[in-house]
Amino acid sequence: MINSELRGRVGLIELDRHERRNALDIEHCEALRQAVESAYGEGARALVITGAGTSFCAGADLGGVYGDGFRTALYAALRSITDTRIPVIAAVNGPAIGAGTQLAIACDLRVAAEGAVFAVPTARNGLAVDPWTIRRLALLAGGGAARAMLLGCEKISAVLAMQRGLVDRLGDVGDALDWAREIATFAPLSLSYSKRAVDTLLEPEQRDPALDAAFDACWRSEDFAESLRARAEKRAPEFRGR
Repeated sequence: MINSELRGRVGLIELDRHERRNALDIEHCEALRQAVESAYGEGARALVITGAGTSFCAGADLGGVYGDGFRTALYAALRSITDTRIPVIAAVNGPAIGAGTQLAIACDLRVAAEGAVFAVPTARNGLAVDPWTIRRLALLAGGGAARAMLLGCEKISAVLAMQRGLVDRLGDVGDALDWAREIATFAPLSLSYSKRAVDTLLEPEQRDPALDAAFDACWRSEDFAESLRARAEKRAPEFRGR
């Protein structure tokens, strides 16, 4: 379930799948995209995205269906956040793993609670995140932190994330809403321009066919299929690099 409401000029979107620690599947990616677009259409001047319970988002739902459909839905949801004209704050109330970290960094600002952690453990399951995610993560947290997360599968705590620049403030959902209320009083055209300018100047559109092919290869690999079998059989996967 995706809960959404408008509190004055601030939209609040909450991922609410307690049984899956707010993991995303196709249905919830599409609902998230629609909620972001609806909040802007209803007049929100700032938006807060958070998770219900103790998790922000545990990533992709490994019990769901993977493939082109899921990737399309996930990246459409992320683009809805980056493309909307209003500032979006991620209130990271707990673990943000894989697609959860992608969701957090798609937002313009991040407020993290004490128990928040960030991780992109794709090397543990044979998957990959797209080049945009890697570049955005490196821009925010630095190349060293990005390498540690992607190559070493390290988890970054809220405090360390704050020190690295991945997180802007420490606090809870209430703190994120307070910041959003303040932002909602600022000039909308100035905010829209600044958001677009930062994204355009720091992240110009770049495509590398070789990177795109390598990304697709991970999703279609035998290693990824092996990770799903291993998960079902409750054993460690045996990756073979193909």
